[in-house]
Amino acid sequence: MRKIYPMMNMKASGKKEKVVLAYSGGLDTSVAIKWLQNEYDLDVIAVAVNVGQPPGKDDIIARARIIGAIDAEYIDAREEFVNDHIWPSLKANAVYQNVYPLNTAIARPVIVKKLVEVAKRTGAGHIAHGCTAKGNDQVRFEVGISSLAPEIEVIAPMREWVMTRDDEIAYAESNDIPITVKKDNPYSIDENLWGRSCECGLLEDPWAEPPDGSWEWTVSPENAPDTPEYTEIMFEKGIPVGYDGNRMDGVRLINELNRIAAKHGVGRIDHVEDRLVGIKSRETYECPAAVLLITAHRAMESLTLQKDVLEFKKSVEQKYSELIYNGLWFGVLRESLDKFIDETQKDVTGTVRMKLFKGNATVVGRRSENSLYDEGLSTYAAGDNFDHRSAAGFIYCWGLPNKTTAKVHMKRRK
Repeated sequence: MRKIYPMMNMKASGKKEKVVLAYSGGLDTSVAIKWLQNEYDLDVIAVAVNVGQPPGKDDIIARARIIGAIDAEYIDAREEFVNDHIWPSLKANAVYQNVYPLNTAIARPVIVKKLVEVAKRTGAGHIAHGCTAKGNDQVRFEVGISSLAPEIEVIAPMREWVMTRDDEIAYAESNDIPITVKKDNPYSIDENLWGRSCECGLLEDPWAEPPDGSWEWTVSPENAPDTPEYTEIMFEKGIPVGYDGNRMDGVRLINELNRIAAKHGVGRIDHVEDRLVGIKSRETYECPAAVLLITAHRAMESLTLQKDVLEFKKSVEQKYSELIYNGLWFGVLRESLDKFIDETQKDVTGTVRMKLFKGNATVVGRRSENSLYDEGLSTYAAGDNFDHRSAAGFIYCWGLPNKTTAKVHMKRRK
């Protein structure tokens, strides 16, 4: 018997309405196909948006149709994801709470955009997602959808059915739904070009060291090669355009750097973060290319941007990171901050040399035709052209407010 919910606006005709489901092929969204049919009596269109995650096109479409979707689409959005989302976040050095490179969060806006496009094209009045009531993704999906298409109603099966992961697995087994998650491997995984996140299972104990099974992309630092590897990252106006003298498109570059950095154990993150809904959550992240590129980008900025710009930009970066994390990508503030950030990146062009060794990505060199580093001013050797006599006057003026205040306080104490 179909349940009727106040938010739904079902047609009285015999023709079923459609719902576009954000489909990953994982446990939650696989179960959601059958659940939406049983509970809402809707025709499900499963939409998988490729932002660099497995499984492949044929596998995911076949699985959705086997479960019961009337149609399944696989949209390759990797190029758009990189150019319109990853690169802007990189130019902003977007790292939530100074730890998390936002690999999951930054992918949500492009997925939302594609879901809305499919819904409008197919005449679907609903969009469904597999996010839980405790997570941030529900906010990112629903605020994003309402920002682009306020007329579309959202269904959140995971909030309504209140199943545990064991319940979901049992539901899948009883409904012959093919899934890859088993009770002895309860991790919840999200992957894309910018990184891999892992939660649940043993990771829910913040005291427990992440087990080997929670890592997949990266080599353990202690098992990484005993010889460091050097790579040179090339930037143009804040955007990486290649490495080691080889220019390439963004998708290929990120894939290549993920491979190179991962074999040296770079990008492992164990983080207890503050979710938007007020809950602390422990997750592990593997972001080899993201950690490498953000570190290199900051180094190039330090060489080419003035001190006051760098300092002010830090506050912008923090706000930008919060906007991404909190699902406010589609807003005037983020768009406005992009204009400021783009202005700061005009001279962020050059090459940064990185040393990869035992889990670390270390800057060991940087050069740029726009470098503000003046060796004649910095050197203590021959060739020093700094006017040393000016230091006394500078110090006098710089310290004058403190000196004046000290005199007043001393007079008062007498």
